[in-house]
Amino acid sequence: MPPAPAEGHPDTVDVEAAVRGDRAAFQRIYQRHVGRVHGAVYRLAGYDHARAEDLTQEAFVRAWQKLDSFRGQSAFGTWLYRLAVNVALMDIRARGADPVGFMDEDSLPDHCETPFCAAEREELEHAIGRLPPRARAVLVLHDVEGWRHEDIGLELGMAVGSSKAQLHRARGLLRKALGEDS
Repeated sequence: MPPAPAEGHPDTVDVEAAVRGDRAAFQRIYQRHVGRVHGAVYRLAGYDHARAEDLTQEAFVRAWQKLDSFRGQSAFGTWLYRLAVNVALMDIRARGADPVGFMDEDSLPDHCETPFCAAEREELEHAIGRLPPRARAVLVLHDVEGWRHEDIGLELGMAVGSSKAQLHRARGLLRKALGEDS
C-alpha cells in the first residue's frame, strides 16, 4: 500500500476540514488542483473549452460529494485527478462519436516564424480533437498523461492489445491529418 500523504500536507489538512463541511478548505483544494484537472479534461474533451469547463465543474462537484470516501491510500491530488478523468471518460462514452466544434481553419495564420508556434499547436489540438473518441482517449491518456496500457485497458474496459491498437490508430490518423508521411 502506498504511503499516505504527510500529516502536515495542505491537502490532508484541507480534506479533513472539507469532510467536516468547511467550504473554504474545499475552495483551497479547488484552487490548488483546478489547473491540472482542467488540463486533463480539456484534452479528453477534444479541446472543447465549454465542455472542458462543464466537466471540470462536474468533477469538483463529484469530489465534494465523495470527499468522505477518500481513504488516503494515495495522494489526494491523484484521487481527484482520477475522479476527473473518469468524469471525462463517462462523457466520452455517453456522447459516442458526437462531433466537437472547433475554430474555423481559415482563422489560423498561414505561416510561423518559430519551430512550434500557436498555429501549429492549434492544428495539433484540432487534429486530436477530431480523432474518434476512444482513440483520442487512449492517445491522451498514454501519450499526454503518461498512463500505462494496462491502466487504460482497465479504465476503458478494453484489452491491453486493444489499447495499443487504438494508440497506433490514433497516431496514424494524426500523421494523416497533419500531412506527415507514415
